[in-house]
Amino acid sequence: MTGASYAAAGVDVEAGERAVALMRASVKAAQRPESVGDFGGFAGLFDASALTRYRKPLLATSTDGVGTKVAVARAMDLHDTIGIDLVAMVVDDLVVVGAEPLFLTDYIATGAVVPERIAAIVAGIATGCQLAGCALLGGETAEHPGLMAPDEYDVAGAATGVVEADALLGPDRVLAGDVVVAMGASGLHSNGYSLARYVLLGDKGPGLHAYLPELDRTVGEELLEPTRIYAKDCLALIDAVTVHGFSHITGGGLAANIARVLPAHLAAEIDRSTWSPLPIFNLIRQLGAVDQLELERTLNMGIGMVAILPAVEAQNAIDLLAARGVNAWVCGVVRVRGDGEVGDSAGKGGGGGVVMLVGQH
Repeated sequence: MTGASYAAAGVDVEAGERAVALMRASVKAAQRPESVGDFGGFAGLFDASALTRYRKPLLATSTDGVGTKVAVARAMDLHDTIGIDLVAMVVDDLVVVGAEPLFLTDYIATGAVVPERIAAIVAGIATGCQLAGCALLGGETAEHPGLMAPDEYDVAGAATGVVEADALLGPDRVLAGDVVVAMGASGLHSNGYSLARYVLLGDKGPGLHAYLPELDRTVGEELLEPTRIYAKDCLALIDAVTVHGFSHITGGGLAANIARVLPAHLAAEIDRSTWSPLPIFNLIRQLGAVDQLELERTLNMGIGMVAILPAVEAQNAIDLLAARGVNAWVCGVVRVRGDGEVGDSAGKGGGGGVVMLVGQH
């Protein structure tokens, strides 16, 4: 009788080692000068002496995943972009406080290690890190047979950034009279996929492989469009103009995310007439008969990041972003909040100001 083994229990150590070998080149390409040591150690190392140029450095940290967008990647058997989404969701939370992303680590859990699939996921993460200007210092791939199906996986990441203490962005900097500059999204990004999948991939939806003229591609291709990474654009904006705040538009939509970066005594009015949502948003609304407010508190509606800054800086900001390939426009204004005024959504986590969505697309 053959004794029990790790392989018999469903864990393929050799496949794991092959996955590491396949991802080595991708990880090597996603480094910074401060990265120390070779890939594959127990811990990633970063030369903190780089922080000595700061007077009072504050470390910022963020962690996230990509939600049920992973289910679309699995269904399409395309895994080389989901890592870009992961990096975007993590590093663009850091830049909201003005922090430069320094390094990221990832975690991939899967039912069975398929080396080529794991390498594709990590290649996407490495690409995202290069787009964000941060180092991919390491990660972990965990095989969970019996807990997850063989083709099932999930991804998570955590990143660290740094910001000068007196340059920290937050609600205390935002002033009445500021304007809200929108930065166009590349698509749904990585939020609201449970709703999108329910409408588009359910029994009454067109399905993953349906080509739709309004999208000029298949539903699956649209759903896998990578999340835009704004980190370098936001840092360039900070260097060029006066910025009072940023808001990364993720789960909760425009109102909830902008509200959380406003002080309690201020309100922002976001004018829907200043932009037309991308076709995917109208498609979900129409096919699912989704109420407008429900859509707006679930999806980004075509705005992935906003900057809040003095009105006199708006055109300079828009021009700079345009030069960097980011479509930007003034979508709203900040004013004093009225007594008892309630916005369209409370800030995520409570607190903050209020946001009203006015006008129509």
